[in-house]
Amino acid sequence: MARLNVLAFAVLAMATMAAIPAADSAQPSLLTFIFGDSLTEVGNNNFLQYSLAKSNYPWYGIDYKGGQATGRFTNGRTIGDIISSKLGIPSPPPHLSLSKAEDAILKGANYASGGAGILNETGLYFIQRLTFEDQINAFDKTNQAVKAKLGGVAADKLFNEAVFFIGIGSNDYVNNFLQPFLADAQQYTPEEFVELLVSTLDHQLSRLYQLGARKMMFHGLGPLGCIPSQRVKSKRGECLKQVNRWALQFNSKVKNLLISLKRRLPTAQLTFVDTYHDVLDLINNPGAYGMVKF
Repeated sequence: MARLNVLAFAVLAMATMAAIPAADSAQPSLLTFIFGDSLTEVGNNNFLQYSLAKSNYPWYGIDYKGGQATGRFTNGRTIGDIISSKLGIPSPPPHLSLSKAEDAILKGANYASGGAGILNETGLYFIQRLTFEDQINAFDKTNQAVKAKLGGVAADKLFNEAVFFIGIGSNDYVNNFLQPFLADAQQYTPEEFVELLVSTLDHQLSRLYQLGARKMMFHGLGPLGCIPSQRVKSKRGECLKQVNRWALQFNSKVKNLLISLKRRLPTAQLTFVDTYHDVLDLINNPGAYGMVKF
């Protein structure tokens, strides 16, 4: 089970690489800021004392350097780690491990948190996690700290030229809407819920833009109906087609949102990274990826 994760992350990374905006030739290296959930977390939740969304248990990290759990929700590297490696740059550290006074904050940071969602109420039963709003608030503080170090003009240039990778939304379904005992599952229809997600995301991405983000990549949802917590609901253990349709609907609406934002935010470079079909192919044709059993 664990070793499947690193292969899935590799497939995601390969599909993502082609969408990364070209770096400015004047930059000595590409700077990245990463936001999201357990697909990209590198240890922020380790610093949250009461969080139930942690991965410091046996088997996590067994294929990572050192062979020990690091706060990554995988046996090896995350998609962010793999992309950073392909770009020839260090994978940015968890932002909660950094002091605003140290120069490391000038080299990028990872704000992702397992259990996080677009909506603040998503993942409530994990007690502590950094929602997307929390992550943006944390980046706001990074922004202020960098400006204090470099001055406004230099800081704006640093952020404008950096790549912001955002992968979030899975938990809004898996750990919110698809849980019948939670309020959102009872309050909204599927159509109303996806509209709520996209309208909230609109404000969040606009705020990141106001904080200096220009090159933003949004990683869409995969086939959520194929994850174990959903397949177990099928008598034959099959992917839930309706859940997959909702994931595709979310992806479609976010694509349209990014088109709208490009019109409203004149210097924004917004890219939608669609790996849905790549992951579905991995699930349906594991042999093509060197897997004997799925």
